[in-house]
Amino acid sequence: MHTVTVTSDDVKKIGKLANLKLQEVEVNLFAEQFTKTLEVVNRLNDIDTNGVQATYQVNGLSNVTRPDEIDQSRILSQESALSQANNVHNGYFVVDRLIDSDAEELI
Repeated sequence: MHTVTVTSDDVKKIGKLANLKLQEVEVNLFAEQFTKTLEVVNRLNDIDTNGVQATYQVNGLSNVTRPDEIDQSRILSQESALSQANNVHNGYFVVDRLIDSDAEELI
């Protein structure tokens, strides 16, 4: 079994990506909890599933769908959709940038 340990640095990075402000005590607690979770998941990999037929559905229900038909009475024209927009360019809404420079570093 391969042991994976989640470090406090890993938790800090995850917290930064999620834009969470974590206290040091939380960082240590989450590192421990993440490590325990991964240990449980890794134990699942040790289960012998030879001879077990793969399944994707266990309750016998089937998906109920409807035909994908366009309701012309509910469609807005592009002109109508953009008519109240504050800023439009070439037929598209123009919005303010949502990603700040700190987040770009992490991507």
